[in-house]
Amino acid sequence: MRESFAKGRMKEFVAYIIRALVEHPDQVAIAEIYGRRNVILEVRCHAEDMGRVIGKNGKTIGSIRMLATNLAAKQGRKAVLEVVE
Repeated sequence: MRESFAKGRMKEFVAYIIRALVEHPDQVAIAEIYGRRNVILEVRCHAEDMGRVIGKNGKTIGSIRMLATNLAAKQGRKAVLEVVE
């Protein structure tokens, strides 16, 4: 039961952060791919918002990755967060 509760929470958490950063929050889409011990989150957003999500020198996406990694570690998993076009 705990695992199913945690699955949706990771996606919601990352979506909440990214939607707060972008100009087109309705065009943010996140796909979750769960493996045995890891989770991959693929983030898609409007082309104009890519710079906002990635940030200067990748600092913004790096910080979001760190938060997602820490949340996944609490669940005994490894998180991978990718921004795709």
